[in-house]
Amino acid sequence: MKFDDKVPIYYQIKQHVYHEMMTGALQPGAKLPAVRQLALDLTVNVNTVQRALSELIAEGTLVSQRGKGNFVTSDQELIARLKETLIMTQLAVAYDQLHGLNMSDDEIITSMQRYIKQREVQTDDSIND
Repeated sequence: MKFDDKVPIYYQIKQHVYHEMMTGALQPGAKLPAVRQLALDLTVNVNTVQRALSELIAEGTLVSQRGKGNFVTSDQELIARLKETLIMTQLAVAYDQLHGLNMSDDEIITSMQRYIKQREVQTDDSIND
């Protein structure tokens, strides 16, 4: 994992876990590697990993089972809410940046639709190659 110097590492680790959950790489109920193993894999301090995991546990995204380890929550509703929150956060960033370019809401929608169509064409072209 490559870290951005401008964002706290523990926060980036949390975002990585969220991403892994949303893409299905970490399934509900899946066991995470031990804290020390995660620290080795990510080449970060154990305390940094522990801070990220502690926050994930506090918010209910992960469940800690004493003596067994940390597991992804099996609460599908919580996972759905998390996904919605992550989507809205990303959209808010894009929206603010596009408004910063003096684009109206209608222009943003039109541009997004055009972008999606271009991506679909690119995807279709790469599949046919």
